Amino acid sequence: MKRTLRIVGIIIAVLVVVVIVLPFFVDANSFRPRLESELTAALGRQVKVGNLSFSLISGSVGADDISIADDPAFSKQPFVRAKALRVGVEIFPLIFSKTLHVTGLTLDQPQIALLRSNSGKWNFSSLGEQSESKPSAPVVPKSGESSSSTGGLSVAKLNVNDGRVTVGKANSSAKPQVYDKVNIEVRDFSATSKFPFTMTADLPGGGTLKLDGTAGPINPTDASLTPLEAKLAIKRLDLAASGFVDPSAGIAGLADLDGSLVSDGKAAHVSGTLKADKLKLAEKGTPASKPVELKYALDHTLQSQSGTLTQGDIAMGKAVAHLTGSYRAQGESTLLNMKLVGQNMSVDELEAMLPAVGVVLPPGSSLRGGTLSLDLGISGPTDNPVITGPVRLADTRLAGFNLGSKLSAISALSGKTAGGNDTSIQNLSTNLRAAPEGIRTDNINLNIPALGTVTGSGTISPGGALNFRMNASLTGGAATGVAQMAGLGGQGGSIPFLIQGTTSNPSFVPDIQGMAGSALKGVLSGKSGNKASPIDTLTDIFGKKKK
Repeated sequence: MKRTLRIVGIIIAVLVVVVIVLPFFVDANSFRPRLESELTAALGRQVKVGNLSFSLISGSVGADDISIADDPAFSKQPFVRAKALRVGVEIFPLIFSKTLHVTGLTLDQPQIALLRSNSGKWNFSSLGEQSESKPSAPVVPKSGESSSSTGGLSVAKLNVNDGRVTVGKANSSAKPQVYDKVNIEVRDFSATSKFPFTMTADLPGGGTLKLDGTAGPINPTDASLTPLEAKLAIKRLDLAASGFVDPSAGIAGLADLDGSLVSDGKAAHVSGTLKADKLKLAEKGTPASKPVELKYALDHTLQSQSGTLTQGDIAMGKAVAHLTGSYRAQGESTLLNMKLVGQNMSVDELEAMLPAVGVVLPPGSSLRGGTLSLDLGISGPTDNPVITGPVRLADTRLAGFNLGSKLSAISALSGKTAGGNDTSIQNLSTNLRAAPEGIRTDNINLNIPALGTVTGSGTISPGGALNFRMNASLTGGAATGVAQMAGLGGQGGSIPFLIQGTTSNPSFVPDIQGMAGSALKGVLSGKSGNKASPIDTLTDIFGKKKK
């Protein structure tokens, strides 16, 4: 037994000595030209590898640094820089026959620059094209692997550890998007067949990304058109800080996305669900107090960078609107041609969304009950779209705001005191046009049971300034009161007025010019028996003195 233990000890000691001494007899740098040549041939880009070292324990050859050249049409800077490259190899062929059998590649802390031209082409599109120089003899593959001579580099495992990826536009001064802590694992990689992969990263501005699926075979003429099937999960993406949208658009919020992508290299189908918290959709807006959910499906053509949104169900609680249409890339912009349709959506559910789109109600007021319907067209670039179409609000009330109080003599008009602090709205319809220069509303028709019908048109500036020219056709006791107070006799109760101020603090003033050109003209010319000036009387109704 003692002799056996002694023999085992001697064997172990010899193996330890071999492990320590043998790497000194294997010059790893002798394989550097071969490795550079194989990688250059496989990627179609000049590859430079630093000083190599050999580890018998891990069965790998390590390099101090590595660089991969970019497509010269995009940049003269390297496409990839990495602090370290580890190449997994089979030990015995390397030692006894000086043959390099690659089993894995690992890039440590690489910096990868992805650039896109105005035409939509990426700088990695040419990866895999054959270089002008003829490569040396191919790497001998393991059993069951494809030969590099028939399909480029083939390895059992390829890893990227703790990388940084910048995504930008070629020949542009625009700030690129930066993805940190990028980790990629590819198994059974071959350029001529499908291979599984997993990718994780920290998103620009915050949040995380995970992509899990299969890719391949690599498109030999454009790597960006390689077939792909994957599941995508994004958590807590900061829309404002990410750089995915133009800061001038005023869009902000935190988004979670779960989706799937299937691409055959020509067209891609994308679908999933996006949930956004604290969403803001206008520069002057404030975050919505309720989350918004979007269920989407789109078909995208890779070459033309265009597509169709076949499903876009936008939900806030039980209120659902449907967004569909097409988009296409044009230079650095993406042009939209879409429709947003919502029928009889609950105002109670949507009220929390009003601040997000820049709609500011008077202080202390809110919309309660009723429904909202809209049929809007959306066209133009994504950062400055133009939105047009009819909008209708029905059977709601503006709680905490009494329009009658803005007409200081409302109680005298109707012969009784207007009760409550709310304004009931039976119907409000208008044709809307929202553009970068502001909002215009035409053909306004507002029916308030306690007052009558208000018609007109006007604008809201990007800063919230109001400029509306309106006409109130009063009914019932209010109409009689106006006629008597203005000395109109039986001539009716129609009052032209202006809405000025801001959305948060509107002011109502008489439209003197409108009065002079209306049915009041005859009365204002002195035919009325009323001693008081009708203009003075109607000005008093609004709690204002004429200037």
